[in-house]
Amino acid sequence: QETGNAEVRFMRLDLASLRSVRAFASAFLRQEPHLHLLINNAGVSAGGTTEDGFSLSFQVNHLGHFLLTRLLLARLQSCAPSRVVIVASRAHCAGRLRLDALGRPPPGPLSTFQDYCDSKLANVLHARELATRLQGTQVTSYAVHPGFVNTELFRHAPLWLQPLILPLAWLFFRDAAEGARTSLHCATHEGLERFSGRYFADCRPQEPWPPARDDRLAGALWEASERLVGLGEAEGSPSP
Repeated sequence: QETGNAEVRFMRLDLASLRSVRAFASAFLRQEPHLHLLINNAGVSAGGTTEDGFSLSFQVNHLGHFLLTRLLLARLQSCAPSRVVIVASRAHCAGRLRLDALGRPPPGPLSTFQDYCDSKLANVLHARELATRLQGTQVTSYAVHPGFVNTELFRHAPLWLQPLILPLAWLFFRDAAEGARTSLHCATHEGLERFSGRYFADCRPQEPWPPARDDRLAGALWEASERLVGLGEAEGSPSP
């Protein structure tokens, strides 16, 4: 109603539930024959555990998006050229992926913040590995740093920290429309295919932190993520 566009449809999806992700993908594939663009935009910074037993931030920010993307890949390929945009963050520079404990809350007093940073590193690596596996398919992928945006990302921050964060957000953070610019650039700008797998900020490709350029780590994260979300060998597998 707000957009005035009768083609906008709402479909429920809870990334904190792998069951919900599977139900959404199944319903979408039944109802929609075309898919040219997938923007994995959701993000949360909060403690807690999901119904699947993973830390909330890591599942919502990475594992849920990973499963969703895999389940929709065949449709993206059949509708190629198509694109996947994964909203990451410059916070990936503080990420440390422990593959033997992936999806578990990191230890330490800053566990929630570290979990968020870890998920953002996973986002950048996901886009990188996706591009590698989809070479020659005309499906391209991009990781995006939207800038520091005044959204409700920090609504779950501790009460003692909110009086500090909220004034800073209003004074210095970008509004949501400005924060969407780089995502929209990667979604719609012509001629970006040669940058598939790259990390973008301020509407241009930039070099991410060194661990986010580690191809071996990207491949290992992909395989570990497959196991955690329960993907079989054939289900959602990229095909050239």
